[in-house]
Amino acid sequence: MTGVVMSEILSLPFMQRALIAGILVSLLAGYYGVFVVQRKLSFLGNGLAHATFGGVALAMLVGMEPLTVALPFTVFASIGITSVRRNTALGSDTVIGIFFAISMALGIVFLALREDYATDAFAYLFGSILAVSNADVWVTLVMVVLSLLTLPIWGRWSYSTFDTELAEVDRVKVARDDYLLSVLIAVTVVVAVKVMGIVLVTAYLVVPAASARLISRTFSMMTITSVAFGIGSTILGLIASYHLDLPSGAMIVLVQSGIFIVCLPFSRG
Repeated sequence: MTGVVMSEILSLPFMQRALIAGILVSLLAGYYGVFVVQRKLSFLGNGLAHATFGGVALAMLVGMEPLTVALPFTVFASIGITSVRRNTALGSDTVIGIFFAISMALGIVFLALREDYATDAFAYLFGSILAVSNADVWVTLVMVVLSLLTLPIWGRWSYSTFDTELAEVDRVKVARDDYLLSVLIAVTVVVAVKVMGIVLVTAYLVVPAASARLISRTFSMMTITSVAFGIGSTILGLIASYHLDLPSGAMIVLVQSGIFIVCLPFSRG
């Protein structure tokens, strides 16, 4: 039965694009999500997603392509969060919460200044993976390639994730790496928003990585497992969505949640 449904899915161009885009986003979110989860910055994905909302709203107001404005807007918010977090005594959740509130407030103001925003805003809030274009797929693929170029410094990132002070003693450029990682996470969020929507993007960034954290012995295995869970949930979620005629993004997140529940009894503590 699954094979028949999958064959039907692959025969439809819009489902092909959705599947490719979902897998590419899963690669990105799984790769960066482990750092978000291990550094206890899960709220960061939510904060950056809502920063993207502010950028999208500004783009709608001035009549520009939403993601061309949302990208620098979100990157600026990410750099701001990292800077304030590193240079003040405020906790990460507090700093992220402040930027979250500012971005949402700006987004609401920008939308209020435009009269006909409801349809466009709804699309970005809840996403439309079945409506992704070839251009969206190519943009996501470019981001995946750029992320692969960071593999040589993955070890530094993981080192500072587990012991920041020792990494600094060993002359690892922790601050520079933190800014680079935060920018790449911001770009990943912007890319994922077009596919999953602002409301669901945090799940893509956090749930597969959290599930992998429960059952993995090493950080490298956690990363691989996180990516695998993300890809698997995308494929299963799209199949379930097609078969049950339910929203694709929500079904993908529910599959991710199911994987998390299954992994709970096997938690390594």
